[in-house]
Amino acid sequence: MSQKVLLSSKEINIILHRLACQLLENHLDFKNTVLIGIQPRGIFLASRLAKILKEDYGVKKIDLGFLDITFYRDDFRRGDKTLEANKTKIDFLVEDKKVVFVDDVLYTGRSIRAALTAIQSFGRPLEIELLTLIDRRFSRHLPIQPNYRGRQVDAINGEKVKVMWEENDGEDVIYLVKT
Repeated sequence: MSQKVLLSSKEINIILHRLACQLLENHLDFKNTVLIGIQPRGIFLASRLAKILKEDYGVKKIDLGFLDITFYRDDFRRGDKTLEANKTKIDFLVEDKKVVFVDDVLYTGRSIRAALTAIQSFGRPLEIELLTLIDRRFSRHLPIQPNYRGRQVDAINGEKVKVMWEENDGEDVIYLVKT
């Protein structure tokens, strides 16, 4: 197994600021917009973006939630591996709000499909957008595309994208891993 650095810590930081600016362009003060990090790995990206928006761009209040999609996945109970649920933390209403789903890697689109179903338990959003750090564009099983993307990656032939976050893994770096 070999791995190649796709994005360094500095490059990730630049991309995060660009994504934050794109969100600001479309949502200004975030009064009617909520960020929802998709469990498990999207929560690190969503938290980091919320922090950048508050600290660097002066957004006063951002509703930030975390959505567990484990039991909404279409591959739930299909494999030998037992799936473990994460926590959903949404302590605000999404009814008539603009929801921005945040996930680290968009691969087949199945996680986003599950999130679209899961969010309905919390109300009917006015609109839903998708922000992803890495878009693996040639891997889609469903017609789902991000509104905001950090970087498009053409991973083929069993290659995987591995996103590491300082908060969880000790460093910010993204690898392309060949198995």
